[in-house]
Amino acid sequence: MADDFLVSNDQYLNAGIQIGTKFKTDDMSPFVYKTRPDGLSVLNVEDIDERIRLTANLLSNYEADDILIACRRESGREAVRQFSDITGASYYEGRYPPGVLTNPELDDFVEAKLLMVIDPIPDKNAIKDAKIVGIPIVGLCDTNNDATDLDLVLPCNNKGRKSLGLTFYLLAKLYTEQRDMIPCDVWDYEVDEFIPQIMV
Repeated sequence: MADDFLVSNDQYLNAGIQIGTKFKTDDMSPFVYKTRPDGLSVLNVEDIDERIRLTANLLSNYEADDILIACRRESGREAVRQFSDITGASYYEGRYPPGVLTNPELDDFVEAKLLMVIDPIPDKNAIKDAKIVGIPIVGLCDTNNDATDLDLVLPCNNKGRKSLGLTFYLLAKLYTEQRDMIPCDVWDYEVDEFIPQIMV
């Protein structure tokens, strides 16, 4: 199975994409491979790879300007910005104020047809808005997330900058390929471009 991964198994593991939390919800239990002796749950890399593909397939059914990504987590903002720069998708970083998707009177109103959230917990306001307008919701979910309001779950470490960088790198690559924007043989972006640098 690992031979068919989008990137090598080692690259997934080095990004920590599989590392969960010490809390595991019923919604996320099917994606958990094992629980380590220290109590951390580990997500199944095969499931992650498959769900990245499914997410890209879903996104590719939408024009980029019909997609809104909500990202309150600072560790995901560079990844989301790069995805937006490459694909043209809209994004909202920081605290999402209710009404962005529902109130046309707001200056930052966005008329989206699909919402993707980095973490359903801090991005709950965006999810509430998306439910009101009735658009599909994709959520990147760690082992501690509730997936009740989501139409598609992408299991991954949604807190780590390397994990989020790799996830959005792959989503951007697949989306642009499937939308005939950037063929895979001329794709020249690097994963590191999606990962914020640590200030020292």
